[in-house]
Amino acid sequence: MGMFYKGDHISDPEFLRLSLVRLIAKLPTIVAAWHRIRRGDDPIKPSTELSHAANFLYMLEGEVPTRLAERVFDVALILHAEHSMNASTFTARVTGSTLTDPYAVVASAIGSLAGPLHGGANEQVLSMLETIGDGSPHAVRRWVEDRLARKEKIMGFGHRVYKVKDPRSSILQDLATKLFAKFGNTPAYDLALEVEHQMEELVGGKGIYPNVDFFSGIVYEKLGIPVDLFTPIFAISRVAGWLAHLLEQLEGNRIFRPSQIWIGQADQTFVPIDQRE
Repeated sequence: MGMFYKGDHISDPEFLRLSLVRLIAKLPTIVAAWHRIRRGDDPIKPSTELSHAANFLYMLEGEVPTRLAERVFDVALILHAEHSMNASTFTARVTGSTLTDPYAVVASAIGSLAGPLHGGANEQVLSMLETIGDGSPHAVRRWVEDRLARKEKIMGFGHRVYKVKDPRSSILQDLATKLFAKFGNTPAYDLALEVEHQMEELVGGKGIYPNVDFFSGIVYEKLGIPVDLFTPIFAISRVAGWLAHLLEQLEGNRIFRPSQIWIGQADQTFVPIDQRE
């Protein structure tokens, strides 16, 4: 997109506005088109009759989603749209401070988002739940205690800001129950609840609770979305937040240039290479 839409976003406010609109509007189309092409299917053109959320679900499989599915996905997009200075947003602002175009800003932010400790965490949650197998309280308790004893990260838990249950997680959990009431339950949800219960008993006192990633993957899976699209969907949502930060960064912009402090040895005597041991 950056190569296709050339222009000056610094001195041309209208080009900047159009760039932001294009990114928000076209990212869902790109993800849905790629998903279909990789399966050997033709992309589906977006419909002018559908909302932003419904359009993406429609472009995936060619079926207009139910009102409930549309509403659930819309709320999920809203919950993921912005969350202050996380890794991908910081990346976006650093890139934006160089005055590169908005498309490069979003590309760099996606690079940070893709990591399993950020946007890729909800994929890891489902993979983690599959490894547990036995969902009985005793088995889950033993699994959690073993992971904690080995100091292994339990995906979907803990947050750099929240020391309580992430409020976004609570909203997603409510959405999940509404989906299950209409389309049937999923074993992954029952297992997730048991993991949450055991974690609360074992480490709740340390402020380690479910974050937004713990239930989002379960919601997306119930909507019929492939697991490897979870992180691209995060980008579809968060692009609005990244671009809002870009606009703020461009006001009185100053390029990011952190200093480094050397903590290694100093004042060392130079030894020629042929004399080194």
